[in-house]
Amino acid sequence: MNAKKLVKKLRLSDGDFAAIESAVRQAELRTNGEIALAATSESSDYSFHELLASVILGALAFAAMIPLYGQIAALIGRMFWHESAWFFPAFYGAACFAVIAIFFLIANIPAIDRLIIPAASRRRAVYYRALRHFVESGVYSTKERNGILIFISYMEREVRIIADVGISSKIGQDEWDAVAKKVAAGVGTGKLGDALVDAVGHCGELLAKHFPVEKENPNELADGLVILGGRE
Repeated sequence: MNAKKLVKKLRLSDGDFAAIESAVRQAELRTNGEIALAATSESSDYSFHELLASVILGALAFAAMIPLYGQIAALIGRMFWHESAWFFPAFYGAACFAVIAIFFLIANIPAIDRLIIPAASRRRAVYYRALRHFVESGVYSTKERNGILIFISYMEREVRIIADVGISSKIGQDEWDAVAKKVAAGVGTGKLGDALVDAVGHCGELLAKHFPVEKENPNELADGLVILGGRE
């Protein structure tokens, strides 16, 4: 899924992006903390799980065809004047391969992926992808180690908030989990823009309590929501 399609799926408008960026800017005026936001279509390609499910389905198709040998033989007999000995194994092999190939293609549909990929694998993938962006975007390297990342992974339907050590030592994870749930609800209701604006405001209030603004308050990270299109 490319970035443009992801934005459409998240139902975000240009006005939403502007409102989110403004909310981050306003929140950071009250604190030395930094707030970053990012969204991706999915946190992993999950190829192993998709291929495994496809092979299992192919094996089930093979097992289902075994009792139908008589009907399949009669069908091949009507199609060809002469049946070679290799026709039957070739037919079975081709049919199983077709099932595997077709299912592997349709497994990229998010609803199918969520059915075949274990929940624990999805959660782990989102955490590691969020952590990777936390590092790559520089959230981890703020001067006072007081940056946070709000990370949305669409296919997995999960929101993660990662706080740097300067913040996590002062604000409990329960606070961030509550904010993450509200953002996730915004995705589900098609009001992600409003949910992110509210989340940024709440995060700004939490940061202002522990990291109030000082004379020097440089903007160390880009404001606004970053869209990470495609399989990252």
